[in-house]
Amino acid sequence: MASPTSTNPAHAHFESFLQAQLCQDVLSSFQGLCGALGIEPGGGLPQYHKIKAQLNYWSAKSLWAKLDKRADQPEYQQGRGGSEEGDRMPCPYCPLCSQCLVVGAGPCGLRAAVELALLGARVVLVEKRTKFSRHNVLHLWPFTIHDLRALGAKKFYGRFCTGTLDHISIRQLQLLLLKVALLLGVEIHWGVTFIGLQPPPKKGCGWRAQLQPSPSPQLANYEFDVLISAAGGKFVPEGFTVREMRGKLAIGITVNFVNRRTVEETEVPEISGVARIYNQSFFQNLLKATGIDLENIVYYKDDTHYFVMTAKKQCLLRLGVLRQDWQDTDRLLGNANVVPEALQRFARAAADFATNGKLGKLEFAKDAHGRPDISAFDFTSMMRAESSARVQEKHGARLLLGLVGDCLVEPFWPLGTGVARGFLAAFDAAWMVKRWAEGAEPLEVLAERESLYQLLSQTSPDNMHRNVAQYGLDPATRYPNLNLRAVTPNQVRDLYDVVAKEPVRKKSDKIDGGKPATGSAGTQEELLRWCQEQTAGYPGVHVTDLSTSWADGLALCALVHRLRPGLLEPSELQGVGALEATAWALRMAEHELGITPVLSAKAVVTGSDPLGLIAYLSHFHSAFKSMPHNPGGLGGSVSQGSQGTSSAVLFLGKLHRTLQRTRAQENGEDTGGKKPRLEVDAKTPSTEEPPVPEAGEPLTPPSQHQEAGAGDLCALCGEHLYILERLCADGRFFHRSCFRCHTCEATLWPGGYEQHPGDGHFYCLQHLPQAGHKEEGSDKGPESQDLPTPDENSMPSGPSGAVTPQERTAPVPSPSQPTRQRIRLSSPERKQLSSLNLTPDPELEPPPKPPRSCLALARQALEGSFVGWGMPVRSPQGPVAMEEEEEQSPSSSEEETEEEEAVALDSHTEQALQILAKNSGTMDKYPTWRRTLLRRAREEEMKRFCKAQAVQRRLNEIETALRELEAEGMKLELALRSQSRSPEQQKALWVEQLLQLVQKKNSLVAEEAELMITVQELKLEDKQWQLDQELRGYMNREETLKTPADRQAEDQVLRKLLDVVNQRDALIRFQEERRLSELASEPGAQG
Repeated sequence: MASPTSTNPAHAHFESFLQAQLCQDVLSSFQGLCGALGIEPGGGLPQYHKIKAQLNYWSAKSLWAKLDKRADQPEYQQGRGGSEEGDRMPCPYCPLCSQCLVVGAGPCGLRAAVELALLGARVVLVEKRTKFSRHNVLHLWPFTIHDLRALGAKKFYGRFCTGTLDHISIRQLQLLLLKVALLLGVEIHWGVTFIGLQPPPKKGCGWRAQLQPSPSPQLANYEFDVLISAAGGKFVPEGFTVREMRGKLAIGITVNFVNRRTVEETEVPEISGVARIYNQSFFQNLLKATGIDLENIVYYKDDTHYFVMTAKKQCLLRLGVLRQDWQDTDRLLGNANVVPEALQRFARAAADFATNGKLGKLEFAKDAHGRPDISAFDFTSMMRAESSARVQEKHGARLLLGLVGDCLVEPFWPLGTGVARGFLAAFDAAWMVKRWAEGAEPLEVLAERESLYQLLSQTSPDNMHRNVAQYGLDPATRYPNLNLRAVTPNQVRDLYDVVAKEPVRKKSDKIDGGKPATGSAGTQEELLRWCQEQTAGYPGVHVTDLSTSWADGLALCALVHRLRPGLLEPSELQGVGALEATAWALRMAEHELGITPVLSAKAVVTGSDPLGLIAYLSHFHSAFKSMPHNPGGLGGSVSQGSQGTSSAVLFLGKLHRTLQRTRAQENGEDTGGKKPRLEVDAKTPSTEEPPVPEAGEPLTPPSQHQEAGAGDLCALCGEHLYILERLCADGRFFHRSCFRCHTCEATLWPGGYEQHPGDGHFYCLQHLPQAGHKEEGSDKGPESQDLPTPDENSMPSGPSGAVTPQERTAPVPSPSQPTRQRIRLSSPERKQLSSLNLTPDPELEPPPKPPRSCLALARQALEGSFVGWGMPVRSPQGPVAMEEEEEQSPSSSEEETEEEEAVALDSHTEQALQILAKNSGTMDKYPTWRRTLLRRAREEEMKRFCKAQAVQRRLNEIETALRELEAEGMKLELALRSQSRSPEQQKALWVEQLLQLVQKKNSLVAEEAELMITVQELKLEDKQWQLDQELRGYMNREETLKTPADRQAEDQVLRKLLDVVNQRDALIRFQEERRLSELASEPGAQG
C-alpha cells in the first residue's frame, strides 16, 4: 500500500492498478496512472523506463527489481545503452526492429507478448473480448510458478501459489499477465476480432490485418513483420495444416461454485485427481450413492470451488442430463439436448460426494452472461497443427507467422499440461522472433522452430532441466536433450510461401497405430516359403499350401516347436488326433509365444476358414521372421521378447490364468490334486521351460467351445465374427464391443476381468460377484490380483481400498494355500517397510543435506516412539530444485522471502520431517519445511493422476483405431468371400491388404498390453498407499491400548503390504529384464 502521507496521485493510481481484480479496473487505473505521469500508453519499453523513473517509492521499487532481474538475462541484452539513469532494460535491436501483432489475450498470448516486449519489439495485441470471466482453474508446473513469481505475480495477486497451492484461475492469470504487458508497453486493443491477413498491395508496403469492427486508422494502418496467433483452437491462420486426433467419446463437465472463504471451506482438502483406472472403489461408491458414473474428478480452490470431471454418456442419459442419444457429438451436447437443471443437480451431487458434503450449500458462480458457470464439453478429438511456424512473402515483404497456445496444440485437460506447454511454446516463439530479427535465414529460423516443436509434446516436469531458476528464453536453459538441427532447412521448404496457400484444411488422423509395424507379411508366396523353411526336417510334415497342409495339426505343432523347443518332442505326437494336436499348438502359441488365436482348432482341421488360417500364420511370420533358419529342425528357443512379439501380452495372459487358478483354490474347486504351477516367470526372455506332458499322458483335448468351431460366431451375441473382429478369451471368440462387464458395461481389458462360475457372465474385477461364505473372511478384495513372481508359487494380495480396523476380521486360511511362518517386525522396521518405493530412478543423485539445525531436530524426533502423519511417504524421484517461499499473508510486503529455494532432502531426512510434521506445535516453527512436504505429496499425486489419464486416453484411442480396422477388414473379407469371379491378382491384393490390417491390429493389441502393465503399476502403487495409511493408523496407537483383534488386524495389513511390495518388485524385475533383453537383441549389441 502507498504511504498514508504520500500526496502523489500517481502513487494512488499505481496501487489501484496493482490491486485491481477486474479487467476494466486494470485498464482504467493504468490510464489514470499514465495520465498522472504524462505518458502515452503503449509506447514499448521507453514507456516502462519513464514509469519506472517517476515511480521510485518502495512499493514500486520491489516490482521494478523483479522485472529488471528478468531483463538482465543475456538473451535480452542486444544493446544496453539505456537512456534513462539506472536503466537496466535492453534497448530494441537496431536497425531491424520487429513489429509484432499478437492475436488473443489468453494466458499464452499475453505471455508471448511480454517476451516480445522484453526483446524490444513493438507489440500490438488484439482481443475480441472486453473482459476476463473464465473461472476455470489451471494446474501449474514448478517452472511456471517460478516464472510468474519472477514477473511479480505476488505483487498483483497476493494469494498466488501460497503454501502448497500449484494452480490459479484463468481469470487471475490473465489479469496479472495483462498488468505486466501494460507496464512493458504492449499496445492492447479490446473488442477487435482478427479476420485475416491483408497482403502488401505493392513493393514497399508491409503486411496488415483485416479486423472487425472497423479499427482506428492507427491500428488499420499498422504494418508488421511478425504475427503470433494465440486465438484458440477454433482459429488457425491460413496456410497451416491441422491434424485431428480422435479417441473414444469423452464428455467433460466443468463447474464453479461460489467460494465464500469460510474456515470450513478452507479446511476441505483439494483433489489433485482421482482416476477410475487405479481407484475403482471411489467411483463404485459414488455410483452406489448417487447413480453418477465418472471416469475421473479434480477439485481445486481459487476464486471459486472448481470441479472438472469426465462423465459417461449412458449415465447422463439415464439421469436425464441428456435428452436423446445422438451419434454427432455437437448435437449430443448442444443446448437443445442438455437439460440445465439436471446438469446442475448432477454436478452438485458429484461435488458433494467428492468433498463429503463439507463445502455446505453449494451455490453456482456466474459466468460472463450471468448464468450458472457449468458446462459440458466434448474432448473426444483434439487438434494439433502439423507445423508451428511459416513464412509468407509478397512483393519482397516477408511475414513470420507463429502459433502458440490451443491453436498450436489443444491440451488434454486431465494431464494439466495446457498452460505449461503453452508458456514453453510462447518462449520458443519469442526465441524464433529473436533469431528472425537478428537476420538469420528464414529457412534456418523455421528449421530451429520445428526442431523445438518436436520436443513440446514430450515435455514434463521430470524430463526438463531441474533448476527452474535458470530457465530463460534460450531453449538450452529448458530442454536437456536439445538438438536444434533435428529438422533441416531442406525439410521446411514447404513452410516458405511466396503467396498465401489455401484456407486451413483439417486432416483426420486415423489414430497412430502405436509402435511401427515390424514389416508386412508380404505376399502369400513369401508367407508360404517362410512356413516351409520353419517346418522343414520334421517327420510327417510337408507344407505345400496355406490350407490343407495344416489340417493334421503336425505342421502347426512343428512351427511351435521350432520357436519353443522343449514343449513337446515330435515323437510324442504319434497316435495323437489332429484335433488334439491342433488344439495343443493353438494353446501353446498363445500361452508361450503371445500369438492369440483367431480361429478354432476345428476350423483349422476342417479347413473351413482359410482366410483365418492365413491371418493366424501371418502373425507368426511378422513376429519371428528375423529368426535365423535352422535346417536341422531343432532350433534354439526364441526369446519371448523377440521382434514382433509382446512380452506384455504374455505377462498379462499368464497373470490372468494365475488369477483364475487362485480363485479356483479359494472357492475350493478341484485342481486335479496337483499344486498349480505359477505360470509366469517375470523374466524376459523366459528361462523356465513350460510344462511338458508326462510320458503316456495324452494332450489336453480342446474345449467344447473350440470343438464347436465357434470362431465364426460371437459367444455372446451370436452374430458373425469377421477376422479383424475376433477377440479370444478363455477359448471363446467375441466382438470387442460385446466383451464388456455385465454390470457396468466397461470394456474388459486383458488381465482385468473374470468369468463368474455361477452365472457365466464376464465382469471387471471391481464388479465380480463374491461367494457369500468367502466375502467377509477372505483376504482378497474384488480387485485383488496376484502378480506373478519368479520365486514363490502363490502370494495373496490385499484389497485396493483402505478398510477401517473395525471392519477387519481374521483371515480364513485356505487348505490349498502354502503354509507360512508369521514374521514379527518392530515398529521402526514396519515403518521402513511401509515407506519402500521400488520404482528405480537411474538419474537419482545424492541431494544436498538440509540445514544442520533442522536435521538434528528431525533425528531427535525419530528417537521417540513412532508418530505417523497420515500422508503418503515416497522417496523423492530426484533432486528437484523448486522455489519455496516463506509465505506471508496476502497483504505482506516482505517480497524478499519469495526467492528462497527449498533445500532438497535425502530420503531419511524427509521421512523424519514427515514424522515430525504430526507435532503441529513443533512444525509451526518450521512452516517452509511443512509446505515443502505437502507440495511434494501433491506433486506425486498429480503425477500419478496424469499418468493414469494419459494411459486411459491412449487406451481409448486404441479402441477407436481397432474399430476402424475392424470396419476396413470386414469390407475386405466380404470382398474376398463373395467375389469368387474376381481376377486372382485382385484377390491376392486384397489378401495382402487384409494381412497388413491384421498386423496393425496385432501392434495395437501389443501396445494395449503394455499400457495395462502400467495400469497394474498404478493400482499397486495406490494399494500400497492405502495399506500404508492403514498400517500407520495402527502403529500410532499405544501398544497398551491395542486389543487382540487390533493386533491381528495389524498383522493382516502388514502381510498384505508385504504382498503388494512383492508384486511391485515382480513388475519391476519383469520390466528390467525385458529392457535388457531388448538391448541385447538390438543390432550391434553383440559387438
